[in-house]
Amino acid sequence: MSIKPATISTQPHQLVPGFDELVARSEADFANSVIRLGLLAVLPRKSILGSIGVLSPERHGRLLRRLSAYQVQ
Repeated sequence: MSIKPATISTQPHQLVPGFDELVARSEADFANSVIRLGLLAVLPRKSILGSIGVLSPERHGRLLRRLSAYQVQ
């Protein structure tokens, strides 16, 4: 089975407004980072050595809806 991780960046200047998501320092998941939806990768599960964290269900749903809306255009 493959998974599709998004890139997590600590470079806020890489944010694509209205598409990527900025995670503020005060938030628990990936504080002070940018979730970059434009940089997705499909990797075999065996290539993933470990996890660096977990997104909240609300953020995960919001990102999936945003990505889905973009792919429909």
